[in-house]
Amino acid sequence: MSSSNPTPLDLTLDGGTLTARLVDIPSVSGDEQALADAIETALRGYPHLSVDRHGNNVVARTNLGRAERVVLAGHLDTVPIADNLPSWVEGDLLHGCGTTDMKSGVAVQLRLAATVPEPNRDLTFVFYDCEEVEASRNGLGHLAKDHPEWLAGDFAVLMEPSGGMVEGGCQGTLRAQVRLTGVRAHSARSWLGDNAIHHAAEVLTRLENYQPRRVEIDGLEYREGLNAVRIDGGVAGNVIPDECVVTVNFRYAPDRDEVDAEKHVREVFDGFELTVTDFAVGALPGLSQPAAQAFLEATGGQARAKFGWTDVARFSALGVPAVNYGPGDPNLAHKREEYCSLSAIAEVEDRMRAWLTS
Repeated sequence: MSSSNPTPLDLTLDGGTLTARLVDIPSVSGDEQALADAIETALRGYPHLSVDRHGNNVVARTNLGRAERVVLAGHLDTVPIADNLPSWVEGDLLHGCGTTDMKSGVAVQLRLAATVPEPNRDLTFVFYDCEEVEASRNGLGHLAKDHPEWLAGDFAVLMEPSGGMVEGGCQGTLRAQVRLTGVRAHSARSWLGDNAIHHAAEVLTRLENYQPRRVEIDGLEYREGLNAVRIDGGVAGNVIPDECVVTVNFRYAPDRDEVDAEKHVREVFDGFELTVTDFAVGALPGLSQPAAQAFLEATGGQARAKFGWTDVARFSALGVPAVNYGPGDPNLAHKREEYCSLSAIAEVEDRMRAWLTS
């Protein structure tokens, strides 16, 4: 799948400059080939790494016979560009699409791959596509299905933006549609119909009165949330609608499984027709694992819960404890004004380098 003229990358550049180079290679979900080609070509130039490729997913590994193997993973794709390329620098801030989510983290991975030839743990570097779109296209999922041995390890770090703090586990997510029905009629004779949109009021009232759960796991507090994210209804400006659909999203703590999460949502909307349309299970933080404890100590000793779903859940399903740790601010992900601190990139790299060489 490699193109004949991949964009060259110099992995000896400092982390901030390398991030800018990555950002300036557009890689919106589904269009990651140029960036994957450039990364594959650069990594093949280092004899201490073995490099494999599957689609637009690139995996590089050391094979030093260490007692422990750590997987460092990051996705190559970004959300659609919003007039924020090419990248530009203002003071300590690098602006541009993907700076935070998550080319700064990918730059740290590449720097470590190139400049730590004899780490104290064997390392696997995973660069994968299509994280920002539907789960069926996720490159890490394809690797887990087709080459699970490439992802084997004792511990994994997702270089997702976390503000330079370890974020343990991740929430699960469930989407469902609540369907309301009525009787269609002319709006001038509304008493002959039954307005389905009006029936949505009870659904919205239940959501407004909903008390989300907070739960502590491994010392981290996860906050759940159940919210309406879309309402569809209406036929024409002079018609009483006979159908309305409220789409809800349940973000749940990782102590729930898929069955429990769905049961809870159905209990909230008891009496209504509900169809689950999408789900992804969460991941427990796993901070009690020795490898996770060592990583936590090396990166400052502080951790918080991950609000949102990330691919740590895929590693958890493979039996590999995983955390999120990267230089970007997660609150800036997907924003038009996305940026990342250059000093934060350097700090995350320095901490991980110390962890892998001390």
